[in-house]
Amino acid sequence: MHLDVLDLRNFYYRTQLGRAAQKAIRDQVIALWPEATGRTVAGFGFAVPLLRPYLAEARRVIGLMPGQQGVMPWPVGMENVSVLCEETRWPLDTGIVDRLVVLHGLETSENPSAVLEECWRVLGPGGRALFIVPNRSGLWSRSDRTPFGYGRPYSMGQLDAQLRTHNFVAERHQTALYVPPSSRRFWLRTAVMWERLGHRVSPVMSGGVLMLEVSKQLHTPQRPGLRAAVRKPLRVLEGIQKPVPGPA
Repeated sequence: MHLDVLDLRNFYYRTQLGRAAQKAIRDQVIALWPEATGRTVAGFGFAVPLLRPYLAEARRVIGLMPGQQGVMPWPVGMENVSVLCEETRWPLDTGIVDRLVVLHGLETSENPSAVLEECWRVLGPGGRALFIVPNRSGLWSRSDRTPFGYGRPYSMGQLDAQLRTHNFVAERHQTALYVPPSSRRFWLRTAVMWERLGHRVSPVMSGGVLMLEVSKQLHTPQRPGLRAAVRKPLRVLEGIQKPVPGPA
């Protein structure tokens, strides 16, 4: 089930560990999508901490929050872009979104297939989505002191297979949160160092979250072209004998 929006807000905005996690994940989002000029950027679940870099340049930013989770106004001090919605019926037109971020929206859903169908619906052709979920083999999924300790953790293979089932095409993948989920001063002070080290030796260290970027590709149905049709002669004249030339 979805976590409560107040718990999510308190973690990401009012704890040092949450702010460190927010920065580590957002840095990777920016590395994948450095700009969104003129694009519509949406987030589902509790993705708003990751959307702030796009507020100034995007055509539109939308923070979708499921009813089971609850909603909070965001961003503070600016025009609200948060929307309370049903998790499987979003108040968005089909194909309107260019970039979609899903954080705490897939692993906590009781109907993940319907959520993915809605993700597919709102994405435009060639649009990109970024799914961020707890890593089954990471430390963060084993601790209920953070939001990543709830819901279904994934392996990269499991996440990739589920998204392919819903016609998404995998593009790039990344991991984040190499620092342990601890509020001790040592880990918080060295969090940036651990992130840098983890990205260099990622086959050895397991990050706390998996990040998989996918795209929506619409393939044109393959139909026989004119050349193929010409190779197949009309048969309406079959059975009619060819005329035999008579004597001159």
